[in-house]
Amino acid sequence: MPRLAPSLAAAPLDRLGEVVHILDEAGADLIHFDVEDGSFVPVMTLGTKIIADLRPLTRRPFDVHLMMVHPEWIIPQLARDGANRISVHFEACPYPRRTLRMIAEAGAEAGLAFNPATPLPDLADLLPHLAFVVILTTEPEVPDPGFLPQALEKIRRGKQTPGMEAIEWVADGGLKPENIRQAVRAGADTLVIGRSAFREGRITENLNDLRRAMAAP
Repeated sequence: MPRLAPSLAAAPLDRLGEVVHILDEAGADLIHFDVEDGSFVPVMTLGTKIIADLRPLTRRPFDVHLMMVHPEWIIPQLARDGANRISVHFEACPYPRRTLRMIAEAGAEAGLAFNPATPLPDLADLLPHLAFVVILTTEPEVPDPGFLPQALEKIRRGKQTPGMEAIEWVADGGLKPENIRQAVRAGADTLVIGRSAFREGRITENLNDLRRAMAAP
């Protein structure tokens, strides 16, 4: 079954320590952080210090999605603070191979993220350093974004591309029990969950609902 990565950007920010404990006990596979610069996307929900502060609370992998221009400067610090996985945006990196190599050399798994409107390029030259690909299935930072099932075609194509068998594919955005099965059928290996993980404060129950929906025929 694909892994679940609840995104703390959608969590109640006044009690993130408690939230991390609940996610740990509920069996979240990864804990996802969206780190924004207010430029690449027009908000700044989470900063970097929160990663270091929360790191002692759990052994779950920290999955950091950098939604920023020129992210190279912050990669070494994130790795030191406890990020196990770091993804950068294709749209924000003029030299993605170099940036992915920086992540790998810092000791983290390296990922490349794509906005919904960005076509999937040939990734073959990135394979020495590329561990996973993040496909955004909503428009980033649009208020109440709608799920874009057509973006899942990138995952389907990517999974069928010769030589890409070792790459992990991530669906990120707008996923909930009503549509999560579509991402599973497309071949997503990891599912980033936002609002639906924290709805009404029922974190454990929400994750269980999502797992049941993922396993539905």
